[in-house]
Amino acid sequence: MTLIRHEARIGLSLFTLFLGGFTITHLRGAEQTESMPNVLFVIADDCTFRDIGCYGGQALTPNIDLLAKQGMRFTHCFQQAPMCSPTRHAIYTGIYPVKSGAYPNHTFVKDGTKSIAHYLKPLGYRVHLSGKTHIGPKSSFPFEYSGKRNPDFKAIDQLLIESSRDGTPFCIFACSNEPHGPWNKGDASQYDSSTITLPPYFVDTKETRENMVDYLAEITYFDGQVGELLTLLDKHGIAGNTMVVVVSEQGSSFPFGKWTCYDTGLQSACIVRWPGQVKAGSVTDAMVEYVDIAPTFINAAGGTPEAAIDGRSFVSVLTGETDTHKRFVFGEMTTRGINKGSPYFGIRSVRSEEYKYIVNFTPEVTFQNACTTSIIFNSWRKKALAGDNEAAEKISRYENRPAEEFYAIQEDPYEWHNLANDPNYAMQKAKLKQELLSWMEECGDKGQQTELEALEHQGRKRQSKDTVRVEKTGKL
Repeated sequence: MTLIRHEARIGLSLFTLFLGGFTITHLRGAEQTESMPNVLFVIADDCTFRDIGCYGGQALTPNIDLLAKQGMRFTHCFQQAPMCSPTRHAIYTGIYPVKSGAYPNHTFVKDGTKSIAHYLKPLGYRVHLSGKTHIGPKSSFPFEYSGKRNPDFKAIDQLLIESSRDGTPFCIFACSNEPHGPWNKGDASQYDSSTITLPPYFVDTKETRENMVDYLAEITYFDGQVGELLTLLDKHGIAGNTMVVVVSEQGSSFPFGKWTCYDTGLQSACIVRWPGQVKAGSVTDAMVEYVDIAPTFINAAGGTPEAAIDGRSFVSVLTGETDTHKRFVFGEMTTRGINKGSPYFGIRSVRSEEYKYIVNFTPEVTFQNACTTSIIFNSWRKKALAGDNEAAEKISRYENRPAEEFYAIQEDPYEWHNLANDPNYAMQKAKLKQELLSWMEECGDKGQQTELEALEHQGRKRQSKDTVRVEKTGKL
C-alpha cells in the first residue's frame, strides 16, 4: 500500500515536472512572440490608390476599409518605380532601384545584396513569401516560398499553426496578382459601367467604362484576399500581436498610371494595424517610401537596420511619436526592355509635400508601353480621329513628354498644369531639381547612360527576346 502511494507520488511528480517544463517552454515562446511582433504584409498588383474605398475610390473594399478604422492610413506613401519587379526588390532590400541594380522590369539585384530575410532570420523569424515573386537571384531572397501568382492560403494557415505551436515569430509577405490585367476575377455585376465616375484624365469611351468595371471588380477580389488573411490571424488567436500592412503597389495599367512617375503611378495606399502600438482610426500625412518598409520591420523586431539600407524606419510615425518622416520622395522609370515599350525613355522624379519635378531624358522619343496598344487607348485614338479635341490632347500628353515637368501638387493633384516654364516657380523648381540630381548621384544614376544599360540588368530570357527583336527589325 505504501509502495503504491510512493509510486503514485513519483508519477505525479514526474507529470508535474513535465507539465511545468511544457508551461515554461510555452511561456518562453509566448514572451518571445510578445516582444517580437509577427508581421503580415499584403500587396496588391497594379492598383491605383485612389480607387480603394477608404481613399475615396469606387471599389467596394470592406475589409481594407475596416482595417483602416482599426489602424493607421497613410496619405503620402510612395514607391520607387511604377513597375512590378523594381518595386518588389525595393521593398525587400530597402535599397533604391538603380543602386541595387534592379531598376528595369524583369530585373535582379547585384550579387551579394541582402534582403529582409537576411535581417529577420537571425532574430528568430520565419520569413515567408507567398504568391507573386518577380525577384532575383534566390540567394538574395532566401525566403520560404509558397504559391505562384497569388497567396497560398493553405500554406499560410500551416505556417501560422507551426508558428503558434513553436512560439516563433513570422514575417509573411502575401503577394497578390490582383488587380493586374487581364481583369477577369471578381463580380463585375456589382458595378454599373454607365454610372461609374471616370478620372478626369481618362477619355470617356464605352471600352474605357467596360474595362473600368472589370478592374474595380478585381480590386474587390483583392479585398476578399485581404479578408481571408485577416480571418486566418483571428482563427489562430494571433491578431493582437501581428502588425498588418496592406499596400496597393503602383497605379493601374490604364493611361497615366503604371509606367509613369505621376502620383497616379507612384503613390500607394498604405494601411497599418498594430494593436497596442498604432492608434485605431488614425491618419498620417507623413511621407514614406517603399524602401522604408524593410527597416521598419527590422526596427519593430528589435533589430538595427544596416547602413547599406537606403530606407529609414517609420516606427515612430506608427507609434505616434512624430507625424513627419521625409521631406522628399523619389521615383524612376525606364521603358527599355518592357513589353511594347519605347526603345528607351528614362524618367526621374522628386516630390515634396507641395511640388513635383519630373525630368524626361529623351523628350524626342514617343512614350510607349503595353497601354498604348490596348483596347482602351485605341478607343481614345478612334475618338480623337473622329474630331474630339479633348481625346486628342490626352493622347498627345501621354505619348509626348516635355524635357521637364513641374506641378503644384496640392492644387493640381492629377498633374495636368505644367509649370516648368513659369518664372513664378523657378526657385521651387531649381530646388527640387538639385535634390533630384543629388539623389541620382548617391544612387550612381548616370541618367541616359543608365537607361541604355538597362538590358544588362534583366534576366537572360528577356535579354534574348530583345536581341532577336533587334536582329529582325534593326531596332529595339
